Amino acid sequence: MTDHEAPLSQEREHGGKPLLDAAEQHNKLVRVWGNPGGLRVLTVVNHTAIGRYFMITGAVFFIIGGLMAMLMRTQLALPGQDWIPPHIYNQLFTMHGTVMMFLFAVPILEGVALYVIPKMIGARDLAFPRLSALGYYCYLFGGIILMTSVVLGIAPDTGWFMYTPLSDAVYTPGLSADFWLIGITFIEISAVAAGIELVVSIMRTRTEGMTLQTMPLFAWYILAMSLMIVFGFPPLILASILLELERAAGLPFYDVLRGGDPILWQHLFWLFGHPEVYIIFLPAAGIISTILPVFARRPMVGYRWVVVSVISTAFISFGLWVHHMFTVGIPQLAQAFFSVASMMVAVPTGIQIFAWLATLWTGRPVFEVPMLWTIGFLVIFVIGGLTGVMLALVPFNWQVHDTHFVVAHMHYVLVGGMFFPLVAGLYYWWPHLTGRMPSKVLAHWGFWLTFVGFNLTFLVMHLTGLLGMPRRVYTYDAGMGWNWPNLVSSIGGFVMAAGIAVVILDLVLHGLAGRRARINPWQADTLEWATATPPAPYNFVSLPKVSGRHPLWEQPDLPETIAEGRHGLTSINHGRRETWGTDPVSGRIREIIHLPGNSWWPFFSALALAFMCIGLLAKVYVIALAAALVALGLLLRWAWENGTHPAAAPDGRTAAGEPPLHSRTFDGPGLWGMGVTLLANGSLYMSLLFGWFYLWTVAPQWQLPEHSHLHWPLLLAASLLMPLGWLWLRRLIARLRAGDDARLQQGLWWLALLGCGQCLLLIAGWWRSALVPGDTAHDAVITVFLMYTLLHCALATVMALMQAWRARRGYVSRLAPYEPLLVEYWWGYSAVTTMVSFAALVLWPLGWGGA
Repeated sequence: MTDHEAPLSQEREHGGKPLLDAAEQHNKLVRVWGNPGGLRVLTVVNHTAIGRYFMITGAVFFIIGGLMAMLMRTQLALPGQDWIPPHIYNQLFTMHGTVMMFLFAVPILEGVALYVIPKMIGARDLAFPRLSALGYYCYLFGGIILMTSVVLGIAPDTGWFMYTPLSDAVYTPGLSADFWLIGITFIEISAVAAGIELVVSIMRTRTEGMTLQTMPLFAWYILAMSLMIVFGFPPLILASILLELERAAGLPFYDVLRGGDPILWQHLFWLFGHPEVYIIFLPAAGIISTILPVFARRPMVGYRWVVVSVISTAFISFGLWVHHMFTVGIPQLAQAFFSVASMMVAVPTGIQIFAWLATLWTGRPVFEVPMLWTIGFLVIFVIGGLTGVMLALVPFNWQVHDTHFVVAHMHYVLVGGMFFPLVAGLYYWWPHLTGRMPSKVLAHWGFWLTFVGFNLTFLVMHLTGLLGMPRRVYTYDAGMGWNWPNLVSSIGGFVMAAGIAVVILDLVLHGLAGRRARINPWQADTLEWATATPPAPYNFVSLPKVSGRHPLWEQPDLPETIAEGRHGLTSINHGRRETWGTDPVSGRIREIIHLPGNSWWPFFSALALAFMCIGLLAKVYVIALAAALVALGLLLRWAWENGTHPAAAPDGRTAAGEPPLHSRTFDGPGLWGMGVTLLANGSLYMSLLFGWFYLWTVAPQWQLPEHSHLHWPLLLAASLLMPLGWLWLRRLIARLRAGDDARLQQGLWWLALLGCGQCLLLIAGWWRSALVPGDTAHDAVITVFLMYTLLHCALATVMALMQAWRARRGYVSRLAPYEPLLVEYWWGYSAVTTMVSFAALVLWPLGWGGA
């Protein structure tokens, strides 16, 4: 009998009935999965709690952003008003857009996904619970840092898009833009972390039998959204880093006189900014595709067509960014291409709309409260889509660019396309969150006030824009013809605010003291309604096997049989948090994924990163460096407890008939996590390459040195060592796969030594290159490339050292061969990017004929 077949307990089914009663099994599960109280609540990593934290924090920021909007609408209600000074108004519209886009829309939708997805796919938790917790605290601390600028009266005032050169140190001195750049970059870490978490969880932790073809539509939407975050957010992270380097250290990436180009910021920003629209829309549309079949009392029409349209929307959305830049002077061929692409994206969106309408038409609709918001969404989003097609036409775009017409369109698409589905989803899942039902009376009042107020505000704003009123003006003269449209918009804004207040009042009051919800009150079809309401921290007593797209319609007794322990993975005496690890396509069980428990590491790691950001803001770089080193130390200590470490897997055995733990195999969620992380990393690197070639070919005063500054022999030697290390590591892993770990520890020590050698060569090559990054964009970009390569080399070296030490402690061996593959992924990626960087920095200029 192998180790993983040794019996651990007698908690197996006997005669179709569990040996343990429900209360005893619940108590055992709570001892392992329970959330502590008091100050230790900061250690909680459970996805239900973290999802709630995201949603509550996002709601607070939404209220703050809404109050800013009300102040602006009050200012614009009548002509000639100046009770809000111009500089305060600039801060208001900048922070309103920033809060709604970065602190509300994406985080609260990620919170919904973090809460719902594991339950919907039949898992006990997400694949990386501590990563979710780290993401939340980065979001919270980043939001606090950003809002501190408002309290101090130095909020950013250059617009939520931070266009250069307006946002550089010359035109925006002081700390206002720095708050935006550092705070938003910190928050983006949270978004990317959640994106990685959701991709891996959806692909690798679905319950037995849930194939890609039977996966709930909401999971498809969230998978697409998460991959878009992974690819779409790094360009903005890079753009923000480059602008902060320009402001703090004088590196001229966007300065025309020194070879930069301010239009590069727009390209990098909108490479993020337009996918961002669909990053917000897709999960909201996923909520609609979840709710409509439930209340239409029939499956979604055209499941496969909807899936294809979701994937197509995600893909096409990355080819639209330039339609935000039609007026900056781009070539006419590019304008034509991006105009066509902007209209093409309406096709997959139209497929989804027709699928929703067909589902309603062929079903037996029941108009409960969530359906009110769903129908409101359909009306408003279609209007926003029509104006979007209008803006895709270049001549019309030129006429209304930077007018209130664009403001109206954006709110119809983003507020109508996101907020209405969000509220529909909150009403739909509120009984699940709280165990109580909302009030129909307050819900109807809240909907109609919001719907009427929204259309009063923004439908009229289309006319205001067509009459020529520019956006971002704090006042206007009485004779412009804008008086009554602005007054109507302001009245509508306050009506909408009253409706939202009623919705919040309803959810809070009836979430605390409403009528108790019965099991599955909406007669839904997906697995989240098979849990208790509100759910236990472990979600499911036993993990079911499913065979179709509508498990609760096909197996109505699932809530009872799951609670009785009649399905899989009921053992708990080992003290591990476990969920199935399944094949990403077929849903076949491959291993048991053991999950980490509650921990202080995510909180303190995020806190250290927050102090690093504060040090950067205060320009006290010693504090920033010290905090960065502390954060690195905490993250390494956190990583030490993974794999076969006793804190991660108290007992390495599994019960007879069960698959092995993932840390005892050559597969597991960590490999997927590293792969998706490297996709995000690669997106940032490709954005850097794009910036390099863009400046070479477009920047009007690109300056080249007469002779190359680069010491290419040292850099070439450094570039060749990384692939050699990668090949060496692959050889060690091949021996490990053959069951030979005799030389593993020694080989890893040699690998670490090779990494140290490469780091030294890079430092020497950088030193000998005599770059002057403050003088030209050419040298500044090369400096960033070298920093990027050195950072990856250093991390690869640290990983090798850590693996060697873990092999010495017995945490890595032929019986636990999982972790070296993670290091191989990093070394392989670093090898490729190092060689590409050498080609771009040394060989490209030679081929161009330059320096």
